[in-house]
Amino acid sequence: MANRHLLRSVVLQSLFEWDFREVDNNLIGDIVARNAEEFAPGMSDFSFAKKLADGVVKKKSDLDMIIGKAAPEWPIDKIANVDRNVLRLGLYELIFSDRKEVPAKVAINESIELAKSFGGETSGKFVNGVLGAVYKELGEPGKDDVKTPKKNKDIPYEEMPIKTLAGGVVYAKHEGEIYLALVHDVFGHWTLSKGGIDMSKDIKTAAAEKIEEEIGVKVEIKDELASNEYVASHPEEGKIRKQVVYFLAEAHYEPLHLEEGKCGLDNVKWFNVKEILTLNFYNDIMPIIVKALGKLSGKKDEAIVSPCGAKVCEENKTEVKQ
Repeated sequence: MANRHLLRSVVLQSLFEWDFREVDNNLIGDIVARNAEEFAPGMSDFSFAKKLADGVVKKKSDLDMIIGKAAPEWPIDKIANVDRNVLRLGLYELIFSDRKEVPAKVAINESIELAKSFGGETSGKFVNGVLGAVYKELGEPGKDDVKTPKKNKDIPYEEMPIKTLAGGVVYAKHEGEIYLALVHDVFGHWTLSKGGIDMSKDIKTAAAEKIEEEIGVKVEIKDELASNEYVASHPEEGKIRKQVVYFLAEAHYEPLHLEEGKCGLDNVKWFNVKEILTLNFYNDIMPIIVKALGKLSGKKDEAIVSPCGAKVCEENKTEVKQ
């Protein structure tokens, strides 16, 4: 509703002032009342704005902790004041509001619009990435509020729609060393480039195109490494089986560029293989990397042992809930 959008902008401006001036939490109501009179003249009911601002202030510690986990490379005090308070506002509505009153998608979209209106050039993308990632990490709250056909909602595993993704362990040789290109997500993990593919194309061609699109370098697909599968919940389509095929992919050692507006990712970087074991990976990714390094070194797969002591099998098939 237009009135609520206006009141959210009043709340954001009030939180900005409260944060910038470092005033007592008890004064947030007075700040909202003053800003509402100035920026929302003609409106008589400010209860929504006051309740929202008060809730954000009371939950500040919890909200900042969530932001810290979702954007570990951005300490809370290093995030721009506007972006910081847009995230607090959006997360509060996403997590603590009555979802019948404020659906999750409304909370996220409203925050993105506020970021675009009051923040910098990249504020909207930053807020979208953080809130979108938190939304997925929380299990897509509010997804059951979306009316979906029962056959999609309660469909047996064997009958779930399947979406195929492809990606790869991208490597390059530079000055006699092997480097891997890895992407970093907002939850602090380094992982492999992947994405949904056009099934009308050969899977190797599609994988190469997806990798180039995501990290900005052309690759030559070599061997197939492994595949895994997990079940995801789509707000409209219900449960989906996502099957990912990973390839070994060779590239030239050149600057990497993360796909613009890529939700859930915040960095891409080359790593010397000697640095790999110091990085934070998801459990199902490290065995794939180990297998790739085995192929590059000429060792047989069964002779390669991962850091946790588990041998890499021919196919790394796991089911992960997201």
